Amino acid sequence: MNRRKTSNIKLLLVCFAAMAITGCATTTPKEAVEMDPWQGWNKGTQSFNDSFDKHILKPVAVGYLHVTNSAVDKGVTNFFSNINDIGVTINDILQLKLLQGGMDISRFLINTTAGVGGIFDWANEIDLPKHNEDFGQTLGYWGVPAGPYLVLPFFGASTPRDTVGLLGDAFLDPLTYVSIFGGLAGNIATIGTSALDVTDYRAGVMSSEKVVNEATDGNRYDFIKNSYLQHREYLIHDGNPPNEIDPLDVDESGGDSSDDAGNGSENKNDNSAKPMPPNSNKQPPVQNNIRHDLDLKAPDEKQ
Repeated sequence: MNRRKTSNIKLLLVCFAAMAITGCATTTPKEAVEMDPWQGWNKGTQSFNDSFDKHILKPVAVGYLHVTNSAVDKGVTNFFSNINDIGVTINDILQLKLLQGGMDISRFLINTTAGVGGIFDWANEIDLPKHNEDFGQTLGYWGVPAGPYLVLPFFGASTPRDTVGLLGDAFLDPLTYVSIFGGLAGNIATIGTSALDVTDYRAGVMSSEKVVNEATDGNRYDFIKNSYLQHREYLIHDGNPPNEIDPLDVDESGGDSSDDAGNGSENKNDNSAKPMPPNSNKQPPVQNNIRHDLDLKAPDEKQ
């Protein structure tokens, strides 16, 4: 992960944009309970995760930053991103994104060979960008409903659909089979690489932590929940989530000229994805975040 100097203004814009998105809809207390029936469990688990991060994960990540330079850090990030491209490619195919699947398998082959096992991302230099696909998105693509918001111990923000997706991603991860068939040495290697992966990721979001905490204004739980759910819908629908009203479609009298405007309240609690057309001409969003949570890391400042 690149830790070049970043602009505070850019970072604030990222956070404020996320807050603007999550603050668009207002709900009554009854609707809030219906949309988040496991709130008691979720808040308790989030508190546990925050404590674990504060006392264990963050100190380890800080130490990692002290002992690695930017080149090593970037190489570690690229290595795990390259392994992830295997699962991304399979999910491309499962979502009928064959062109994107061809791009992603090409990324893997190029970076594994010319990139020395993925340490160098040469594919990105020849216009083969990193894509973000996982099994949770595949389930959403085929219309599996997300279900209520759910916070998992250690893993954080999720839903029942994305929890199943985590299991699917595990089966698509080569390190899983190294652990199963590699005996004791394989287990040790897998545990070590997984710990390095988590530490590397935590170190990469260090710069945004303070600003995000200040932006939540004491309502960290709702901020994370709303950001996560909308971010996942954005990914599932390739940047074009349904039931969004375009301000340009509102006529001068203040009414919505689209047919779906009158159904906004009916669809507010529908946390499910509809199967997407396989022949869509819209390009999927090009992103480098390979996790299930919302990445609020600031963009790199241009040199």
